[in-house]
Formats: sequence, C-alpha cells, structure tokens
Amino acid sequence: MQPTLPASPIPATQPDRATVRPERWQRELAEAIRDPRELCRMLGLDERLAETVGQPAAPFPLLVPRAFAARMRRGDPRDPLLLQVLPQAVEDEPVAGFVADPLQEADVLAAPGLVRKYAGRALLLVTGGCAVHCRYCFRREFPYASSGATRRGVDAALDAIADDPDVAEVILSGGDPLLADDAHLAEIVERLDALPHVRRLRIHTRLPVVLPARVNDGLLDVLAGSRLARIVVVHANHPAELDDSVADALRRLAALPCTLLNQAVLLAGVNDSADVLRLLSERLVEMGVVPYYLHMLDRVRGAAHFEVPEARARELHGALRDTLPGYAVPRLAREVPGAAAKVWLA
Repeated sequence: MQPTLPASPIPATQPDRATVRPERWQRELAEAIRDPRELCRMLGLDERLAETVGQPAAPFPLLVPRAFAARMRRGDPRDPLLLQVLPQAVEDEPVAGFVADPLQEADVLAAPGLVRKYAGRALLLVTGGCAVHCRYCFRREFPYASSGATRRGVDAALDAIADDPDVAEVILSGGDPLLADDAHLAEIVERLDALPHVRRLRIHTRLPVVLPARVNDGLLDVLAGSRLARIVVVHANHPAELDDSVADALRRLAALPCTLLNQAVLLAGVNDSADVLRLLSERLVEMGVVPYYLHMLDRVRGAAHFEVPEARARELHGALRDTLPGYAVPRLAREVPGAAAKVWLA
C-alpha cells in the first residue's frame, strides 16, 4: 500500500469538522500541484518533459505545494528543487539492493503505529500523509494503514508508551506529523505530558520548509503548553528551499523556545556539491537551525539515481570541515537496519 493523502484538506477529527473554515495551510495543501504537466507549465518547461518523466497516476504521484514550487528556477529542467519532486521514468527500473523497506521498519514495530529502533526513544507514526512527495523518500512504499498510522493506531501506540518507563523521548513522525490538525496534535501532546517518564518531544517534519503556513498560532499554542523539552527536526536539502517565509516559520518555532535541527539527504544532482552544502549550512545557521545530519541515501526502490558514492560523500564532508566552523558541519551518517544507532561516516 502506498502513502495516501487525506480525502480532504481537513482531517476529520470531530463530527462537525466540515463546518469549520479550513486553516490557510490546509487550503494551500488542497491547492497543491498534483499533475506534472501543470508543474511544467508553471515553470515554463515543455509539457513533453512531464510525459517522459512520469505520469500523475503513478503509484507514488507528484505532490508539491505551490509555495515550494515557486522557489524553483523557471526554464530549468535540472533545478535541484524540481528534481526532488518530479517523477522520473528511471524510478521504475529495478536496481539490485534497492528495496521497498530499506530500513526494515516493519520488523521493529513494537505496537500499532510505534517504531522502536533505539534505546530510550519511541517513534510514533502520527499519519501516513505528507505535504510533498519527495522522490527519494525511504517510506514511499511503507504500509502506513496496516502499520497503525491511524487514529486507532496512535491511541494504541500511546498506551504502549504509557506502559514502558524506559521511553524518555517520543518522536512524532509519519508521513509528516504536522499534517495532523491542531486538535489531534493537542490530544497527543496532552497524553504524553501526563506520562512522568516522558521528558522530551521530538517532531520530524518537512512542513515548515515546504508549507511554512503550517506553523500557525494553533500549532504554537499546542507546543507552548507542553512541559516537555521540544525539539523540531526539519528537512531541507538545498539553500534555495529556505526563503523568507521559511525563515519566519522557523523564528516562530524558536521563540517557544524550541531546539531546531536540520536533516538533509545527500542527493546526486541536487546537493552533491561542496559549495551547495556550505551555503545550506550557512543559511540554516543564520536562521537559528543547527545542521544536524547529512544522510546517505536510504536505498529505497525507485531512488537509485539519487545515490552518491560513499567516497564522494566523505570528500564533500571533508570540504565542509575545512571551510565551516564546527557547529555548522553536519554529521555524515548512514542508517543501518538493526544497528544500535546511526553509523557516523565522518
């Protein structure tokens, strides 16, 4: 089963929800681009490009908010933001070693909707939907519905966390957890707040970058009211993703206060350049975000064309160490199924 989007931009968390005016971010999500031909027209590209790279009815279809697409260079089919989201025919070519579940997460489900990989931490699958379909996503084929990324699954996962005193940190993930509405997030945070052994709340999200309107007053109120230490890990791969609207969203999160980290994925044709990675780190630091990890590609089926050889990755990381202060150099890492922690390569 493929990741699915909500049937409407308003998650149905209450019976009378349909009578409530949608938030700005929900309207922007509803208006997101889903047809490669439309994206090509918007960027002044030949529509025949869409016909050669992918079809809108593909199993993992194009999905990109217009605010993110507006940051792409017009007339450039190799724009690094475009390459992250535009389906390509090469995705259908089988490549040895690239599989549906590269991190073997199906083997570490401790309860419905609950992934247990590392000591003291539990990852809660809040939703299977995202605001953008990144072509390299390691969960692009993850069976969210059968794995508990549902309201019922979240309830069961929270019960399991309550019964496990070893869990000190809960990581909200998905999909993208911020695709859940404020009411649902408030329920989750309130239940975690009531567990004395839980001390930290971490949120892994791409929405502040691709859909910065999601960082609204309601979300900030939910987080500000929690006793838990708050860490938000965002995901930007290229400095062109970080415009003023993103900077404003990140400043609002930082004011909670909240620790802000960034995880990037090293992607061929997108950011496999020392200059690009340096500019990304500098831009993040100027926005108050710590460049946390530079991940090697997880070898998910359909993403082989993004892989950067490890030797090249080490070379790029060395260039960052030579030109940036230590706090601005992300850790080069790879996730290995079954390992006690991420494997640092440099």
